[in-house]
Amino acid sequence: MLTGAVRMSDSGHTRRRVLGASGALAGLVTLSGCGLFGDDEEPPKGPDALQPVLDEALALASAYDRVILADQSLSERLTPLSQAHRAHAAELARVIGTTLPSGAASAAAGGADTVAGLRTAELAAQKTAVAACKAAPAGRAALVGSIAAARATHAEALR
Repeated sequence: MLTGAVRMSDSGHTRRRVLGASGALAGLVTLSGCGLFGDDEEPPKGPDALQPVLDEALALASAYDRVILADQSLSERLTPLSQAHRAHAAELARVIGTTLPSGAASAAAGGADTVAGLRTAELAAQKTAVAACKAAPAGRAALVGSIAAARATHAEALR
């Protein structure tokens, strides 16, 4: 076994230097291909799967507010339900990592300008929450499942 430096040519390069440089170059090429240097773009993220549940919570809260505004005698009955939707929206926004809009939700809960309309909107939103719960990872399923249950309860309270 040779342990001394072996000259490869008159240029002053030894076999160790040449092999070491080759290995370093191969490693650099490999690392540059794996995104270590930040040249690979991360694929754009799609919307969060819980976004429709959040949007419906905001729309339902606004729909309740419109019904209460139209008939103040319903305030005591409907305000807790509106507040529940706002609490759901706040928690969903926290989980998703987004901020809630500062104004009222612009998306209307499909024709929910009466108590019967609110019930129909609650039932439709409950189906969305159930579907989201089935598709959600375990860490989110409990939250979405409780929102689905609350929406079903709200629909029954509006009978």
